[in-house]
Amino acid sequence: MNRLMLLFVVTIMATGVFAAKPTDFIKVDGPNLVKPDGSKLYIQGTNLGNWLNPEGYMFGLSRTNSPWMIDLMIKEAVGPDFAAEFWQLFKDNYITRPDIEFIASQGANTIRLPFNYKLFTDEDYMGLTKNQDGFARIDSVVAWCKSAGLYLILDMHDCPGGQTGDNIDDGHGYPWLFESETSQALFCDIWKRIAQRYNDEPVILGYELANEPIAHYFENKDALNMRLEPLYKRVVKAIREVDKNHVILLGGARWNSDFFMFTDWKFDDNIMYTCHRYGGDATAEAIKDYIDFRNKTNLPMYMGEIGHNTDEWQSRFVKVMKENNIGYTFWPYKKIDNSCMMGIKRPERWDDIVVKYSETPRGTYAEWREARPDQETFRNLLLQYVENSRFENCQPQDSYISSLGLRSSRP
Repeated sequence: MNRLMLLFVVTIMATGVFAAKPTDFIKVDGPNLVKPDGSKLYIQGTNLGNWLNPEGYMFGLSRTNSPWMIDLMIKEAVGPDFAAEFWQLFKDNYITRPDIEFIASQGANTIRLPFNYKLFTDEDYMGLTKNQDGFARIDSVVAWCKSAGLYLILDMHDCPGGQTGDNIDDGHGYPWLFESETSQALFCDIWKRIAQRYNDEPVILGYELANEPIAHYFENKDALNMRLEPLYKRVVKAIREVDKNHVILLGGARWNSDFFMFTDWKFDDNIMYTCHRYGGDATAEAIKDYIDFRNKTNLPMYMGEIGHNTDEWQSRFVKVMKENNIGYTFWPYKKIDNSCMMGIKRPERWDDIVVKYSETPRGTYAEWREARPDQETFRNLLLQYVENSRFENCQPQDSYISSLGLRSSRP
C-alpha cells in the first residue's frame, strides 16, 4: 500500500467515515423491528415536541396554539426583529446535547423528532425565510443521538397545506394537502431531499411521513381518508429513488387512530404503522383495533404519542404496550410546568403578561394597539422563558419518568 493510500485509510478510520451497508440499518421483520445484529428493537423513548414545531399549550397558552399564531403574537407585541432573535435563541437552547444525554441515561433507546416542513423551504418560519436551518438542526440531533446510543425517528409534524385541519399542522383549519397538487409535490420533494441527505445514516430508524392526518371534523372526511394511502405510496416511491435503507412509518387518520383505509399493506418491504393514544382505559381492549391491524398485516405497530395522564395510568398502559409488542415514545420530553420528563418553570408574571396577551382578542390594528403590553417587559419574559428551558434549569419529573418504564432522577 503506498503512502497516499495509507494516509487515506488512516484518515477514514480516524473520522469514522465509512459508507453504511444495508445490513447496518433497522429493518422490519414481520411484526418486529430488528437491529443489525439480529436482535429485536422494542422502541422506548420520548418526543422532542415544541422545539421545531411550537405548540401553544407547551408555552402555557391556549387560544394562541399553532406555530404561526405564536409567531404572529410575538411580532404584534415586540416586532419582527425581536421575534426572529427570540426564535434563534429558542432553537439554540431548548434542546441541546445534555438533553439527549439525559434521555439516554433514563433508559430510552429512541427519540421521535417532530419538525415543520417550512424548515426546508424559503417560507417565513421561526425567524428565518431563506437559509432555513432544518438540516443543520437535524444534523445536530443525529450527532447527539449517535454519541448517546439512541435511534432517531424523523416526524414531519406539519406538512405542506396542512394534513390534519387543526392547530397541530400549522395550517389554516383544513387538510389542504389532500386536495392540492402543489402541496403534494412539495411534500414529496422535501421528503426526497431529506432521504437523500440521510440515506447512509443508520442512527435514523426511519421517516414518519405525516403526523395525525385528516381530523374527524370534516363532512368529506371519508373521501379524504381514501386519499391517504395513495399519497403515502407516492411519497414512498420518491424516497426509494434515493434511499432504500430506512424504515418508513405510516400513521392512520383521525389522530393516528383509524387504519381501515389501508389495503395494500406491503406495497414496500420496509414499512410499518404508527398509532397514538391519549386517555381512555389503560387496557389492551382500548387499543384492540391497533393490535388487530398489526396482527392482520403482520407489520410492526408503534405508539408514536401517548401521555398527559396520571403516573398510575401511564405505568399500567406501558405494561399493556409491552405485553402486546407495541413500542412507544411518550409526548412530550419537555414543556412548561409538568406532565413531561423535564418541566420548565414559568417565569414570574408570565401568566399576567404573556398568557393574558395571548388570550386577548387581536383581530384588528386597533385591538393590537390597545392590547399591546409593555414591550421591554414582554421581551424580558420571552428571554427568561428561553433561559428557563435550558437543560440545567429544568426540573426532572422523576415519578413521570418512572411511569414510562424508564429510570428516574438526574444522573
